[in-house]
Amino acid sequence: MRTNRRDFLKQSALLATGAAASPLAASNVVHHPKGKAEHCIFIWLGGGMAQIDTFDPKTKGNSKASPKLAGSEYDRIDTSVPGVQFCEHLTRTAKLAEHLTAVRTVNHHVIDEHAFATNMVHTGRMISGSITYPSIGSIVAHERGAASSDVPAYMLIGYPNVSRGPGFLGAKSGFVYLTDTESGPAGFSRPADVDPRRAAMRKELLDPLTQQVESHSVVQYREAQEEALRLAGPDFMQHFNLKEEPADLRNAYGGEFGQRCLLSRRLVQAGVRFIEVSHNLNFMNGTGWDTHNEGQQNQHLLIQELDTALSALITDLKSKNLLDKTLIATGTEFGRPATYDGRGGRGHQGTCFSLVLAGGGLNHQGAYGVTDEMSKKILENPVSIPDFHATIHAAMGINPSRELFDGSRPVPITDQGTPIAKLFG
Repeated sequence: MRTNRRDFLKQSALLATGAAASPLAASNVVHHPKGKAEHCIFIWLGGGMAQIDTFDPKTKGNSKASPKLAGSEYDRIDTSVPGVQFCEHLTRTAKLAEHLTAVRTVNHHVIDEHAFATNMVHTGRMISGSITYPSIGSIVAHERGAASSDVPAYMLIGYPNVSRGPGFLGAKSGFVYLTDTESGPAGFSRPADVDPRRAAMRKELLDPLTQQVESHSVVQYREAQEEALRLAGPDFMQHFNLKEEPADLRNAYGGEFGQRCLLSRRLVQAGVRFIEVSHNLNFMNGTGWDTHNEGQQNQHLLIQELDTALSALITDLKSKNLLDKTLIATGTEFGRPATYDGRGGRGHQGTCFSLVLAGGGLNHQGAYGVTDEMSKKILENPVSIPDFHATIHAAMGINPSRELFDGSRPVPITDQGTPIAKLFG
């Protein structure tokens, strides 16, 4: 009995340290692909981009007929990838299709309401009453950190909200934001009368006060404050001076949204790991990407602006040998059905829509997944939101099944998401 007990204890110790594993345990290990992208630019099309009018066009319908005819609003054009077509207003992007993949079979079953769906696409999970999940930008910031000590890991060009936030990861994994490209992020420039010497003196006075309390909240506040002090000043703010770029290049990117994309390229060069760029700022058609009612009739203006900026960003990154190092992900909260409402717009559709990936060293296909003749039902290769997140994480060299911790509670980076294997071939 003594020998058996000794053997039992020895085997238990081996199992506890991971030195021995059963064949069953070994068979449960999931091996994810590991990409080599160093940065991610996440373009957010707030409101719900109609996939049938952009990256998954079908037979043309008619929103002005009586009765209205379901289908795409625009004609289709060929792309640089044989057999793949986009809508006629994506002419520049179509010529660069070999550098991107329109993932046409993304889906979720969140109620088709903007806030819930936006949170789902940003965090990869349903809203919970007991836990605030981190956004994909905060997870990348937490896992990879900034590529340079001179910049933050995560920046948001647009208006902040909890869906973009760090959740249980805390303020250290949060974002620095700006709402327009002219002013840059607020609060990081010192007043003219505060030179480096005075700033250092102020920090010396502040340090003893923050050291007196050792609670967790104060520790997080102190870390955030140290980050703000580190970024304050001209070294950080110079990255927001777009006038340093050639006029021809600035013009190639287009208007304010394009300038945001140009700024994102500069931030990549500076070492920012994850940049979200919002494209729901101008509401050029009256409703932005939320194309209910009459907003559908001027949707082409938004698509053309996206086409100009996205194609310029891809071309610019490629010319600077940064495209393989930079993953561009285009997100939106849900898609749109092929049918029209009473006033010629489209409703909401989360069960089948398109999100786009470009660059990042992936094996691009032009398009991935197959939908039916109305882009309503998925026929081949469905991709859940956790799968889409897992693909981004894997491209960034992050294990999508690794566990983070909310206190003592383990939370996997994705909710059982699996990367799209074909993009890593």
